[in-house]
Amino acid sequence: MTPQPPARFFDRKTPPHIVTLVLIAGLSALNQNIFLPALPEMASFFKTDYAVMQLTLSGYLAGTALLQLVIGPLSDRYGRRPVMIGALAIMLIATLFCIFATDVTVFLIARMVQTAVVAGLVLSRAIVRDMVPLEEAASMLGYVTMGMALVPMFGPAVGGILSETFGWQACFAALAILTFLILIIVAADLGETNRQPIGSFRAQFRVWPHLLASRLFWSYALISVFVSGAFFSFLGGAPFAGTTLLKLSPSALGLQFLYTAVGYMVGNFFSGLFAKRLGIRHMLVIGNGITLIGIGFALVMAMAGHFTALSFFGSMVLMGLGNGVALPSANAGMVSVRPDLAGSASGLGGALTLGLGAILSVIAASIMTEETGAMPLLIVMFTCALIAMVSIATLPRNLDTVVRG
Repeated sequence: MTPQPPARFFDRKTPPHIVTLVLIAGLSALNQNIFLPALPEMASFFKTDYAVMQLTLSGYLAGTALLQLVIGPLSDRYGRRPVMIGALAIMLIATLFCIFATDVTVFLIARMVQTAVVAGLVLSRAIVRDMVPLEEAASMLGYVTMGMALVPMFGPAVGGILSETFGWQACFAALAILTFLILIIVAADLGETNRQPIGSFRAQFRVWPHLLASRLFWSYALISVFVSGAFFSFLGGAPFAGTTLLKLSPSALGLQFLYTAVGYMVGNFFSGLFAKRLGIRHMLVIGNGITLIGIGFALVMAMAGHFTALSFFGSMVLMGLGNGVALPSANAGMVSVRPDLAGSASGLGGALTLGLGAILSVIAASIMTEETGAMPLLIVMFTCALIAMVSIATLPRNLDTVVRG
């Protein structure tokens, strides 16, 4: 790993400030959830079924999964800075189309183009790995994602208030304003960290098989996939559970998402504090264990006939906490298997995670009815957490000596 100069804010000759990494990753996360409480209103506006509007989440996740396969290699070839600036510009244009769309097809196409903003998630991980070695990367990613959680944690709550007050378009107007401001910050602060760009795409794809053949990479990737899978299942099913089963208003539903977001932020803080001290394996076991406890409690309560907003959404604070503890270590592990392919590894791992997330969000939205209640959703979430724990067990025992920065 090529040594990097110390970061100085708004100095393009140095790596980006951690605040910039928080903003680019946070915008990507915010774009996923700010409009969720407005989905019923959007379905009414476009005169279409709720299932069609649910594509704004599941289709978006599928699109971001595919796009990450391109963004990672692009940044390994051309650098992190130009790819990030281009992605934000595309995001801004697509968001403006979302605001003024009057046809559901036009809106959904613009929504798919918004997937460009996923570069913020991919490149924040790759940039951190460019800057610091493995254990320090897990710690730094914990702080980045903790700060990132502050950006979207109020997204659904604010989105619910905006949609009730000004209409659903206000959610996307807020996104457009934030994208423009972050684009200015990135242009001024994001110095290039990829000091050893790969010479060509052909050269890059020649070394990809080494990454794909790595058992260690797949262990980390599967952990990330299924730890996140529980959360994406929740995102797909929570609007139905809140609106149809619990009869919550859009603003009240938006506030329920704060439980998960607060838990995630606290988990990220603990990851930043303890990852370097405890090591990646312990952080993964502890984090996913907490997730199992949270989902398990909600499942037991539902089986006992006590399904309330507090028992369901309140239990998700533990799922968020567990995700916040485990995911920074899983992501740091993925991009450290081949540091020279950090962007590609981040993109491929993110593609796998969001690809399954898209599938699970559709499943979660389709298997629940008023008759079944939330039980099918909770079973899917609990199964994801169990598979994640099995995947952790596949990591080598001498993990600390297998991968070093």
